[in-house]
Amino acid sequence: MALLDDLHERGLIQEVTDRDGLGKLLASQVVPLYAGYDPTSSSLHVGNLVPTILLKRFQAAGHRPIVVVGGATGMVGDPSGKSDERNLLDDATLAANLAGIRGQLSRLLDFDDAATGAVMTNNADWTRGISFLEFLRDIGKHLTINYMTAKDSVRSRLESESGISYTEFSYMLLQAFDFVHLAKAHAVRLQVGGSDQYGNITAGTELSRKMGGPQLYGLVAPLLLDSTGQKMGKTASGERIWLDPERTKPYEFYQYWFNRPDEEVPRLLRMFSLRPLAELDSLLAAHDADRAKRTAQRELARALTAWVHGDAEVANAETAQRVMFGESLQGVTDASLGVLAGIVKTVDIPRTELTAGIGLVDLLARTVADSKGAARRLITQGGASINNVKIANVDHKVTESDLASETMLVIGSGKRDKCLVRVT
Repeated sequence: MALLDDLHERGLIQEVTDRDGLGKLLASQVVPLYAGYDPTSSSLHVGNLVPTILLKRFQAAGHRPIVVVGGATGMVGDPSGKSDERNLLDDATLAANLAGIRGQLSRLLDFDDAATGAVMTNNADWTRGISFLEFLRDIGKHLTINYMTAKDSVRSRLESESGISYTEFSYMLLQAFDFVHLAKAHAVRLQVGGSDQYGNITAGTELSRKMGGPQLYGLVAPLLLDSTGQKMGKTASGERIWLDPERTKPYEFYQYWFNRPDEEVPRLLRMFSLRPLAELDSLLAAHDADRAKRTAQRELARALTAWVHGDAEVANAETAQRVMFGESLQGVTDASLGVLAGIVKTVDIPRTELTAGIGLVDLLARTVADSKGAARRLITQGGASINNVKIANVDHKVTESDLASETMLVIGSGKRDKCLVRVT
């Protein structure tokens, strides 16, 4: 199947400029293409996975991804109205953010292949030396105000109560200039991104035409929206899902995808799984036969967690899931149980206490129960557990034989209230 046809079947094309022309170009040569990334954070987030999976699929088809971090445009802001003083990055912060983004993308894209290895660039490198007058003379004159205000991203701001600043308005010109520069410096012929970038992308194709450059192309995917029409990538509490494991733990990342509702999963699997579409169709048919097994959600969580964090974190996340869902903990290790540290309450106890034996009532009161009286009631009512095994004896002593792994055990209250106990 041709690349563009595969992208269409996977729901990764919303709009594309001159699809026939782009298809012929892709079939005839290695095509460098680029996507832009905001450098105002040291971590990418779930929304960044859309342009990244596009770069990944083009790279797998033999083309070269160019990553552009907006060291210049990130300090200006786009016509969304969300730019503020936080975008004014100093050089040290920008350098640290670029290093963080580069590290994350190196897990998602291949930077080492001689022919198609990804290249990371910073648009500040080619804009800092251009004066305002030079930019107006050489770039600004080519796109009319009428052309720019006709773009949805600009028009919506013009019609809003807050309006749009000249700084934000200039973002379109800056991004169009990026496209033209990259065509010269890296032979880039295609820009990809989310559908909200289509106006800026086509401004670049128009600028190249006006300046007598090569024909450039644009391709955008639908935004990552949930079943309610809201942008995906945040928890129920409003916390953003980051790709940095220090900001969003791999277990939480896995659970985010595992908890997607049935109506969202087929689209997400087709977008993000690297498996052939025929395999996904078979998997989705098996999922529909018994949705309680959450076969599709598990495959989605595995695919994205493996891509972002690696196979080992998939195994760790699924071990942690076994803990949280009350399944057997046979064979767990410190590494896999340790995933829960910081996610559930964690209590350290000296090994000498465990060697001597700790009364279960006492340990429950130190972990998941409010008092010894509440701990006794929890045991007698069948709600207390060690390593997901119910304990009904109020006189039970917890010893080293109760360890689930080398140095850890799990104390439970009911189905979901867990505490990780670590022996020190």
